Amino acid sequence: MDPTAGGPSMHLVLSAESVPHFVEGVSLVLSRWTALQMAVEDGWGGKDSRQKSQELESGIVSWFIQSKEPLYIDDLERMLEESMVLSFNTEIDDGSVGEVAEQLMIIHEECLEGNYASIERLRTSKPGTHAVSQSLRMMDENEDESSDDEEASDMMMVDDLKLKPVVGGEKNPKQVVDEDGWSVVPSRKSKGKRAG
Repeated sequence: MDPTAGGPSMHLVLSAESVPHFVEGVSLVLSRWTALQMAVEDGWGGKDSRQKSQELESGIVSWFIQSKEPLYIDDLERMLEESMVLSFNTEIDDGSVGEVAEQLMIIHEECLEGNYASIERLRTSKPGTHAVSQSLRMMDENEDESSDDEEASDMMMVDDLKLKPVVGGEKNPKQVVDEDGWSVVPSRKSKGKRAG
């Protein structure tokens, strides 16, 4: 049965040869997930954001390898969503959770068959950190501009990412939601430029 269709993946055990390839595949997929990488780089999970990302990776590998039950993509999506909310105070509404879960299920299925083509393609493709650094650079360049049109453009760029910090978290106590449901994000101008 197709694991990406929401049905169960027949639970087969990865061979000893396949496990390191699968672990690398999980790492590669997560390293290219822009939402997770932004959460880590911006410290949305606090000072130990990188460690939380590594724990997510370990949890995913364990879920695939140690589960005695059939594997469902819905369960994996739920695990990813819960981890982003609990570890990084972030809800992801851009559809990337489903895409990441699907990639992980496919890589698992391929590793069960001894097929590492997807992992090889990920290995030879450019890492996802480019998207994160590009997003950060675009935000930094726009900080110095002060017109209302440009600020609205910045807000639209952030809205297009569809990443929502969890309301009520201690991370953003100054955010106010207006009657249209828009969150007013305070300017970072007073915090100074970021090093590195």
